[in-house]
Amino acid sequence: MSVRKAILGLMAAGGVAYGGVVAYLTHFDHETAPAPASADVDAVSATALNVIREARCDYCHAAKVELPFYFKVPVANQLMSSDREQGLRHFRVEPVIEALQTGKVPGEEALARIEEVVRQNRMPPSLYLLMHWHAHMSAAQRDAVLAWIAQERREHYMTPGVAERFAAEPVQPVPESIPVDANKVALGQRLFFEKKLSENGELNCASCHSLQHAGMDGLVTATGIYGQKGPINDPTVFNAALNKSQFWNGRAATLADQAAGPVMNPLEMGSHDWGSVADRLRSDPTYVADFQTAFGSPDINQDTITAAIAEFEKTLLTPDSRFDQYLKGDDTALNTQEKHGYELFKSIGCSGCHTGASMGGQAFEVMGLEGNYFAARGGALTDADKGRFTVTHQQQDMERFKVPNLRNVALTAPYFHDGSVKTLDGAVRDMARYQTPDHDISDQDVADIVAFLNTLTGKYQGQTLTLEQ
Repeated sequence: MSVRKAILGLMAAGGVAYGGVVAYLTHFDHETAPAPASADVDAVSATALNVIREARCDYCHAAKVELPFYFKVPVANQLMSSDREQGLRHFRVEPVIEALQTGKVPGEEALARIEEVVRQNRMPPSLYLLMHWHAHMSAAQRDAVLAWIAQERREHYMTPGVAERFAAEPVQPVPESIPVDANKVALGQRLFFEKKLSENGELNCASCHSLQHAGMDGLVTATGIYGQKGPINDPTVFNAALNKSQFWNGRAATLADQAAGPVMNPLEMGSHDWGSVADRLRSDPTYVADFQTAFGSPDINQDTITAAIAEFEKTLLTPDSRFDQYLKGDDTALNTQEKHGYELFKSIGCSGCHTGASMGGQAFEVMGLEGNYFAARGGALTDADKGRFTVTHQQQDMERFKVPNLRNVALTAPYFHDGSVKTLDGAVRDMARYQTPDHDISDQDVADIVAFLNTLTGKYQGQTLTLEQ
């Protein structure tokens, strides 16, 4: 009897201790939570912020935060440090919290990532909830976050013409056009096909970004001046204007910055200085007149050349895909399999990164977020495999790349930054395996998602894109 009493006493003491720790952590969590929304922030946003504050998403998804005491306890520290490392690798919540606190517009990709996690009910994790009971998100709290996401999309991101029922979708139709200067567009189009930009007069922008080949070259890596091979796969130029930055590592903030890169790259067009490029263009008097018309000055230099090319690239949109027609209200534009493929695209988590009208280009993600892509691929790692790290030199950006846009993806093989995958179904399998928690999906799911992705082929100048166009 005494043994039983002792055991019960230990259990009671343990329960009291456990309850005390939980009570302490509840107090600590509330005392150290991020500040609430300012008074002028709308109620929907303020409520969503309160959910994030209650769940303490910042513990694992913010770099600078006061952590609970158990983060300093041996063993627990190792477990929690691993969780934080993965949390920071997956998602940074600081910009979201700031937006909610101040009324700023949150990023489109951030909205998609939060929606993905909330709908899949993956956060907060179960082990965390054992010590932080209050952090469990109720159905009402989840609905509050989703209501905020829908509000932000409707106010800031929906494309004109989208059907009301799709106005808050993570994916929007490609816009029909972007405001441009017609004179600069005309000059930029001429320069896009101008071989005088290259040192040997044999290459132009279209050499790697063929408008007859879905805006890219179809090669594993590009072929530059004197037949030299580049280190990385060429992304399509179509819809690049919808990207927040350019190049796989995001080193170019604007289309003009991007246009400047290949001209001077010794592996691409190989020109040595912009003065020589300008002199080659001035040798044709009609260029002087065109620059005068476009810029009100005959000056030909890096800034005017790249600005004109960028203006032309703003017109390289491919709206009116069958999927766009569906989003604009034509329910017959997609068949049953394609609609199911879109639902899988969202539920598996693809739309958490491939979001917006371009279905990508809004943020950077680690290649191999849920599995070691590079180990499975094999081969030596290259500088190109380092991704955004080559720009920021921050370890958190190692192997992190700009999310490619998926518009016209059926025409843009081979896939990924290394051009390692030749088929669309192979790309879908690898993305599920290395980027989503679902890992291995069924053959039917792959077929359905591929069927959906085939509906993303749009039109350029009124004609549906093909590889033979």
